[in-house]
Amino acid sequence: MSGLLDSTRFASFVAKEVGCSVKDVDAIVLGGHGDNMVPLPQYTTVSGIPISEFLPQETIDRLVARTIDAGAEIVSLLKEGSAFYAPSAAIVSMVDAIINDSGRVVPASVYLEGEYGFSDVCLGVPVKLGKNGVEKVIELKLTDEEQQMLDASVGRVKALVAKVREMI
Repeated sequence: MSGLLDSTRFASFVAKEVGCSVKDVDAIVLGGHGDNMVPLPQYTTVSGIPISEFLPQETIDRLVARTIDAGAEIVSLLKEGSAFYAPSAAIVSMVDAIINDSGRVVPASVYLEGEYGFSDVCLGVPVKLGKNGVEKVIELKLTDEEQQMLDASVGRVKALVAKVREMI
């Protein structure tokens, strides 16, 4: 659910900056969670209009950086414990899509079998959710920079998995 959580955070930052309802913003974040995520401004829109029509590049870059750091920001503001309201909302949204067989497209962590050029790794990518769970992995065309960021994210995810395996 971290992909949906991170995408929702990105959408809320864009909505606040543009001065519109978050319901009008569609945003997508790929990759791992935290500093492993890859926000995709080119696929982020306000009522179907690219955010670049509303915001200068330096503002978009600032929102991308804030999205990457948002989890740490929230935890520091809470002082104790961790963020749990937003993750709960993301989970409810995903379960709703499955139970109601809505075919909703959301970013979710899935086991990749060649998609985006990766295999044998779980990574946040857009998927279609329905009564059978993940019904389709949707592959987006990425810029060279976005692909490099996603490659780095996969490397960090695989390194973390390897570290955990060493511990058990």
